[in-house]
This record gives sequence, structure tokens and C-alpha cells, in this order.
Amino acid sequence: MTEMFEKLMDESLAELSVSLSGEQKEQFFRYYELLIQWNQVMNLTAITELSEVVTKHFTDSLLLVSTLPGIKTAAYYCIDVGTGAGFPGIPLKIAFPNLEITLLDSLNKRVGFLNEVIKELGLTGISAVHGRAEDFGRDNKYREQYDLCVSRAVANMSTLSEYCLPFVKTGGFFIPYKSGKSEEEVMQATSAVKKLGGEMGEIVTHILPGTDVERTFIPVKKVGITPKKYPRKAGMPSKEPLK
Repeated sequence: MTEMFEKLMDESLAELSVSLSGEQKEQFFRYYELLIQWNQVMNLTAITELSEVVTKHFTDSLLLVSTLPGIKTAAYYCIDVGTGAGFPGIPLKIAFPNLEITLLDSLNKRVGFLNEVIKELGLTGISAVHGRAEDFGRDNKYREQYDLCVSRAVANMSTLSEYCLPFVKTGGFFIPYKSGKSEEEVMQATSAVKKLGGEMGEIVTHILPGTDVERTFIPVKKVGITPKKYPRKAGMPSKEPLK
């Protein structure tokens, strides 16, 4: 691990009141190395500069702590839908080892990368699974089993809610990571969220430490069971978002 990396991590995370052990910082650095190495043969991220990975991937993933402080100590059972290269799930697991995390992605090659990261970092209580949210959301092994669902995937709020809310147990939360202003999107999704058994919370916006980039969180509380007909079959939630 380089001194520059350690300094960047310490400075970024100080603003979130998150402190890491030497071993956790080593795990983050090894994750960065694997990301760059695998990115040469498959498309994992357009962000490869060390300082940008620290800010826009690692710190951004951990920003959730500002909206959900309990994540630091609670043993939440959590699923990261459309995790891609492992964001936000792997950084959350490294920083808060008490979390039990399922990483779900529809591309098998990415799941291969995620499994390699899990093995190399010696992480336990985390698994990567290959499949579509529409299929897994109907599987009783995963449906309404989680305290928390997170997603940094790019989709409108109605579509994302249909992918994600079926995983959340009553009383739990779905918290998407959104960019910029989201008020209009939230208004358009309010009815869809209600149909899926959710209730919109207050929009929370943070500035990513050391940047002027806005990150918006929209906590959705699961207040009732998701009707059996959701999620609809593959492709439908994005083609015809719920109204």
C-alpha cells in the first residue's frame, strides 16, 4: 500500500467519521489493484486514476453511512443489486465487517471478478451471485429476506424500486444511490413505490468529500409485503416503468 493511497483514504473518510484499521486499508488497496488489473481485459470501470477510485468509488460507496449511521454497527443482511464491479457492496463490507452482503449482477464475467476479490481480500459473510433481479426477486431464498437493499445501478426510481423492493423484508429499507437533483424522479415514482409496499422517505443529498459532486440518497421504507406479481418478467420494469 502506498503512502499516497493511505493519505487519500484517511482524508476522504475523516469527513464521514469512518476510521479504518491498517488491515482494512490494505484490503481497499488490494481491491484497487485487482480492479485495475481486471479492467485491462474486461470493462469494469471508466474510473482508473488512484485518487478518483478512492473518491468516486470507495468514498462514494461509504457515503451511505451519513444517511444510515446504524450501518457501522448493525448486523444488517444486505443485498447490492446490479453491483457491477462491486460498488457499493464490497467497500461497505470492508469498512463494516458486521454486514452480511449478497452481490447480485447479471453478467457472469463480473461475478468471476467479484469472487476473485472476495477470495483475495479474505472476506467472509459476503457472496456474489449471477442472475437478474427480476428472477431472483421471485425466488423465496432471496425474496423479502433482507434488512437493506442498496443499488448504484443506473435506472429511474420506478424501475429500480421494482427490481429492489421485492428483496426487502417489512420494516427494512431500500436505499438507491442517485446523482444530482432527484425531486421530479421521486414524485413520478411515489405511486409505483406504494404499489410495491414501500414508502418514500426524505431525499438526502451529500457532497462527495473533496469534490463538488452531489450524491443523493432516497430511503424507501418497506411498510407492507410486495404483491406477488412484482417484479414483472425480465425487461418489463425498464421497458414499462410502473406508474
